[in-house]
Amino acid sequence: MNGVLKRALEAKQPVQLIYLDASSKITQRKVLPLELEGKMLRAHCFLRNQTRLFNTDNILSVFPADKKRWQKSG
Repeated sequence: MNGVLKRALEAKQPVQLIYLDASSKITQRKVLPLELEGKMLRAHCFLRNQTRLFNTDNILSVFPADKKRWQKSG
């Protein structure tokens, strides 16, 4: 999971998160990762249109928001 987040940070590309929120509800968010420090991901959340903090322990799944952009050319 951290590998996908690190690639998204380097490529400045959005990802989809399946996330367990503070009230233990599963939610899906499209975010643009801005910084990964320890267990905290700072990202722009497109749903809330705000910069938010996500605890990586609560991220159940992460995948590229636009898989075509991540495919290697060649």
